[in-house]
Amino acid sequence: MNAVKVGLLGLGTVGGGTATVMLRNADEIQRRLGRPVEISHVAGLGIADQTILDASKVKLTEDAFEVVTDPEIDIVVELIGGYTLAKELVMKAIENGKHVVTANKALIATHGQEIMQAAMAKGVNVAYEASVAGGIPIIKAVREGLAANQIEWIAGIINGTGNFILTEMRDKGRGFDDVLKEAQQLGYAEADPTFDVEGIDAAHKLTILASLAFGIELQFDKCYTEGISKITTEDVTYAGELGYRIKHLGITRKTDKGIEMRVHPTLIPEKRLIANVDGVMNAVLVYGDAVGPTLYYGAGAGAEPTASAVVADIIDTVRSFDEDADSKVPLMGFKPDAMVDTPILAIEEVETAAYLRMTALDKPGVLAEVSEVFAKHNISIEAVVQHEPAEGVDRVHLVMVTQKDIEKNLDNAIAEVEGFDEIDGKVVRIRLEHLG
Repeated sequence: MNAVKVGLLGLGTVGGGTATVMLRNADEIQRRLGRPVEISHVAGLGIADQTILDASKVKLTEDAFEVVTDPEIDIVVELIGGYTLAKELVMKAIENGKHVVTANKALIATHGQEIMQAAMAKGVNVAYEASVAGGIPIIKAVREGLAANQIEWIAGIINGTGNFILTEMRDKGRGFDDVLKEAQQLGYAEADPTFDVEGIDAAHKLTILASLAFGIELQFDKCYTEGISKITTEDVTYAGELGYRIKHLGITRKTDKGIEMRVHPTLIPEKRLIANVDGVMNAVLVYGDAVGPTLYYGAGAGAEPTASAVVADIIDTVRSFDEDADSKVPLMGFKPDAMVDTPILAIEEVETAAYLRMTALDKPGVLAEVSEVFAKHNISIEAVVQHEPAEGVDRVHLVMVTQKDIEKNLDNAIAEVEGFDEIDGKVVRIRLEHLG
């Protein structure tokens, strides 16, 4: 059979990894498909200086639109990232009848609805496994492997940079700023780390997982997002004393009131498997009504781990060539007319437990006054930690763990406590999930 022609947009870390994996495993890929798959056209800045591909066999260009309009190309692989140009290229590829593979979570989370509609109208495939959790096949697992289940919730460590920082803070007692600098030196964090440490990257990925799990439209703008830049070594230490670890989680859950979509630092019981996922690794915990909890663990980034997902999408796309539209796996897991408009809950309506840390004047009765406020708002206290202050210091950290309640009730209680003369500054709140 004729070779499948692939056009590659971007030859950076993931693009280079994709080319490497495709060349090294060309025979294995052909064995799986019964036909060869070849990279035949590549676009990238400074492409003439690259040494991965044989320029005598592959067309090289700095104009990505040459690739998406090339009549010989069957599949366009978009690995340039970003929103604007990437979207324009993907839409042009679809317009020209090309199948698309992308690792671009920001593109799918923000423009995925429009892209999927265009692809279905044109009868082409859009595959995006590499957009969430790198080499972990979590999209295929949720969309296909767990299709018999009603997904109840998903909780994931889906940003390796944040996980590396929190791991170093816990294991070595280092401060956030110190570890962030090392993460940048090691290449785990960008010069501008905002997307990673403030949760935007994880929110893009969680938006995709929520859509796949619950059959809702992609709604990135409704995902509550909170970063880890305000986590202190004191919080990490106190969490450990209470039997918890702090992880930066993306959580989506279906409730009677609507669907939760939230990214924030979270205390997890240290006995949970996902609490022991450290360094730059990713893990996603999915709870289905039939199967119960399932955990997916692996490298969430990197050249070849991400390329593993990209190339798997290329293989799946080739396999779909001869399928009719009705027999193909829906791009977002559900048939378009079966998608629902279940509301996304505002964070104030979400029910969570919480870790609270406040700096209080060390005198009798303060703990009782604070406890009375929480009782007035019907919030139950599960645990309290208060260490003796250092000699000559009249302030002490007061740490509480609450039971689950509606966030707006806790907001009101915290606001009242912060008004006490005996409490300095703001109360630190970190949400807590048992993931049972």
